[in-house]
Amino acid sequence: MQQMLTAAKAAKKTVSRLTTQQKNDALNAMAAALMARQEEILQANAQDLSAAQGHITDVMLDRLRLTPERISGMAQGIRDVVKLPDPVGTVLEEHTRDDGLLIQKVACPMGVIAIIYESRPNVTSDAAALALKSGNVCILRGGKEAFRSASAIVAALKEGLRQAGVTEDAVNLVGDTSRDSAAALMTAQGYVDLLIPRGGAGLINACLRNATVPCIATGTGICHVYVEKTADQEMALNIIENAKTSRPSVCNAEEVLLVDNAIAKEFLPKLHKRLVTDRKQPVELRLDELAQTIIPGTRACQQDFDTEFLDYILAVKCVEGVEEAISHIAAHSTGHSEAIITRDDAAAQLFTACVDSAAVYVNASTRFTDGGEFGLGCEMGISTQKLHARGPMGLRELCTYHYIVHGNGHIR
Repeated sequence: MQQMLTAAKAAKKTVSRLTTQQKNDALNAMAAALMARQEEILQANAQDLSAAQGHITDVMLDRLRLTPERISGMAQGIRDVVKLPDPVGTVLEEHTRDDGLLIQKVACPMGVIAIIYESRPNVTSDAAALALKSGNVCILRGGKEAFRSASAIVAALKEGLRQAGVTEDAVNLVGDTSRDSAAALMTAQGYVDLLIPRGGAGLINACLRNATVPCIATGTGICHVYVEKTADQEMALNIIENAKTSRPSVCNAEEVLLVDNAIAKEFLPKLHKRLVTDRKQPVELRLDELAQTIIPGTRACQQDFDTEFLDYILAVKCVEGVEEAISHIAAHSTGHSEAIITRDDAAAQLFTACVDSAAVYVNASTRFTDGGEFGLGCEMGISTQKLHARGPMGLRELCTYHYIVHGNGHIR
C-alpha cells in the first residue's frame, strides 16, 4: 500500500500536466484495450460469479455480472468522457480591480482520488476514465466479490495507458480487499487528496467515521416516490414500476412509496395488480396499517422505512397530503432522490422547495439520477452531502480550484 501511495503521489504532477489531446488519446486507447481483452475480463468475471453464488442475492449477482454488452457499454462510457469538455484550466470567475490586478478562479485537479467501492465492476472503468480526464490519479479499492473482474479491467486500462505513452501509475488497483486496506486509504494523509466511498450504508458510514482525509458521502439511496391526490394514476404506476423494478440493486431505485390518503382505496389495488399480480418477478409490498386494510402484503415495521432494500421490496405508507409526505421524507430520506407525481402545480412547487435531497423530481422516475443521464458522461458516484459536490459527480466535481492573480508590479 505504501509503495502504491508513493507512486500515485509522484504521478499526480505528470497527470495534471497532460494536455486534453493526450488525455483523450489515452482514454480512446483504454476503451479499445477493454474491447480487445473482453474474453479475459469475462473469464475473470465468471470466476467471481461462481465464487459469489449462494453468498449474495440474485439481484446482487446481476449487479456483479458482466456480459459482452456491458463491457461494450463500459468502453462506450469511456469514449463518452472523451467527448466532454476538459474542466482543467477553466476560468470559473474573474474580475479586474480598479488598479488593474486581474484575479481569476481556475479549475484544477484534486490530485490523488481514492475510490472504495463494492461489487460493481463497471465502476472500475468509470472511475478511471473520469479521474484521468479531470487530471487526477486514482487508487481503486474494490470489493472481494469483484476482485478478479476489477483486476482484469485494470490490466486492460493500464495497457491502454502504455500504448498512449501515459504513466500506468495514473490508475491503481489495491490488491488487498480486507478492512486494513480500506483503513489505510481512509487515513492516508499527505497522499490521498479525496476519498469517495461508493457502496452500502455500512461502507459509507465507516468512511465518514474513520477517514482523516477529505471524504464525500455517496450512494446510499432510500428514494421516495409520493403519489399526490391529483396524480395521473397510470403515469404514477409507470413511474413506480420503473423506479422500483428496472434495476432494483442500484442507489437510485425507489425504496419507499407514499400514497395520498384521498386516493389510497382507488390507487393501491392498481398498484398491487401492477407490481404483484401482473409481474413474473413480483414485488414484496411492506404496508403500513392503512394500506394493509386495502390490499394484501407484509406488515411494515418502522425499520422498513429506513432500509435500502436493493431488491424487489417496496415499503408503502399512506399520508395525509403533501405536508406529511415532506415531513416523512425529511425524517427518513438519505438525501439522494425523491419524486412527486402530481397535476397540482402548487403541490409540486411546495415539494421541490421543501424536500432537501440532491435530486427532486416532478412526474419522473428517480432512476434518472445518474451521471450519464444528466449529461456528465459516467459518474464517480452520487453525492448525498452538500460540500463540495452534490448529486452525480462528473468531471467538474473531481476538480477543485485555485486563484491565479496577474499583476504588473502591484504591491499592497
